[in-house]
Amino acid sequence: MVPRGGSSFISGSLCLFLFGFVSLVSLHAQAATKKYQFDVQVTNVSRLCHAKPIVTVNGRFPGPTIYAREGDRVVINVSNHAQYNMSIHWHGLKQYANGWADGPAYITQCPIQTGSSYVYDFNVTGQRGTLWWHAHILWLRATVYGAIVILPQQGTPYPFPKPDGEQVLVFGEWWHGDVEDIVKQGNAMGLPPNMSDAHTINGKPGPLFPCSEKHTFAMEVEQGKKYLLRIANAALNDELFFAVSGHNMTVVEIDAVYTKPFTTAAILIAPGQTTNVLVYANSAPGRYFMAVRPFQDVPIPVDNKTATAILQYKGIPNTVLPSLPQLPLPNDTAFALNYNEKLRSLNTRNFPANVPLKVDRNLFVTIGLGKSVCPTCVNGTRLSASLNNITFVMPQTGLLQAHYSKIKGVFTSDFPDKPPKAFNYTGAPLTANLFTSHGTRLSKIAFNSTVELVIQDTNLLSVESHPFHLHGYNFFVVGTGTGNFDPAKDPAKYNLVDPPERNTVGVPTGGWSAIRFRADNPGVWFFHCHLELHTGWGLKTAFVVEDGPGKDQAVRPPPKDLPSC
Repeated sequence: MVPRGGSSFISGSLCLFLFGFVSLVSLHAQAATKKYQFDVQVTNVSRLCHAKPIVTVNGRFPGPTIYAREGDRVVINVSNHAQYNMSIHWHGLKQYANGWADGPAYITQCPIQTGSSYVYDFNVTGQRGTLWWHAHILWLRATVYGAIVILPQQGTPYPFPKPDGEQVLVFGEWWHGDVEDIVKQGNAMGLPPNMSDAHTINGKPGPLFPCSEKHTFAMEVEQGKKYLLRIANAALNDELFFAVSGHNMTVVEIDAVYTKPFTTAAILIAPGQTTNVLVYANSAPGRYFMAVRPFQDVPIPVDNKTATAILQYKGIPNTVLPSLPQLPLPNDTAFALNYNEKLRSLNTRNFPANVPLKVDRNLFVTIGLGKSVCPTCVNGTRLSASLNNITFVMPQTGLLQAHYSKIKGVFTSDFPDKPPKAFNYTGAPLTANLFTSHGTRLSKIAFNSTVELVIQDTNLLSVESHPFHLHGYNFFVVGTGTGNFDPAKDPAKYNLVDPPERNTVGVPTGGWSAIRFRADNPGVWFFHCHLELHTGWGLKTAFVVEDGPGKDQAVRPPPKDLPSC
């Protein structure tokens, strides 16, 4: 029998996944097939004294956690019973030559229509750690999301002290109103939609919010034991600080890649990113708040309220009041830059950092906020966003299908390798000539070529930090800095030995990030800002990676049940 979503945390209880229990998910050393049934359905959920219908998977918010081992095959049948078209992205899974299972609507597939189903069938190859899944159409990932836990192969230890227990923590956002209606209202006016009303930890805002006594997540720990927290940021628009009162954390993994361990009082995690930390239960037995709050270092309105969960020592009564952690200030740029500077790949014999040292293709991409003509909007314009001054236009046919079947007229392969005009990208705010060109323009990349991509923030309207996610790949963040990227001086400062390897990079406010990857995964791979607001405004493009010469180096044929548009 196919499980309805498999294992996940038990809502509303002081529950902790003991590592031995998690290990029972797969008892065999050989690769297994894990099957899941995802029923997308509307469920009534109450938060902050207010009930509303939301789109869920299997009636759960957040959705079920996917468990697998490195080397497993995962088969997930998604049946759509909701009123919206649906697609689901398995964020961070590389999907080698199998973009049909990647999930972004109109990029690698047409969405699953109401009353229809689609099977996502993929192998977990060469990856282990914490990732996550989410809806990849409209703003439906506000409630349609969950964690992915990939355990190491049997007999393969973690490269850090074995935890006594572990817990998934997924951060999100909550709106009082219907999110899709709120977004439509904003789009109709050409303005940003209303910000969220709360942040959540495992779907719960915590006791600092009204009517939240029942809506507080808690985990129980035992004195002297150590615990692995598997953390994912599923928030739509906010980078988040996270800390545990009375406890430090040891960072051991980011985006399902092991890191050189380091200890910190707080972490910074952008939308789309995951982080694993060890927490030692060595403080005085009590109840301690775990807390999240946004990082925003420019004067842009955000939901700045603090969401909390509770870390509770065994035997301590619920009447003991928890203490709050000392989170960094909301605009603490120095902490953000210093924290990201500490992230380093493990780079050992078993887990090497295979950084491309020679670059075949250099790309320079500017991030811009701008305006588009909108006669019905406020001031006759709507806010838009662009890469190299191109606002991406979503197609009505899946790009991968158009590429594979050579369907003409869906996209062009002429996305420029650099912006149309160089300027002082991070100087004084630019408020003139903010109109962009529009098109479904992709960048074609030769198979197995090495790519360096510099992502430059600009002060078009405003500087802002942007988390950029590349589908189908991990990449190495070889450099980052504030101000304008200097091609003559900055590459000399690159870390080409043990840079962090990840799938989502936070481009700093008024700064740049340089990433490198080898284009060895054929297909069409989405590249976009993981702030849902900016993605909807057009801050996205895609790479067409050509087939290689080998028989296993070409995009596989599409599955028979691939949805049609």
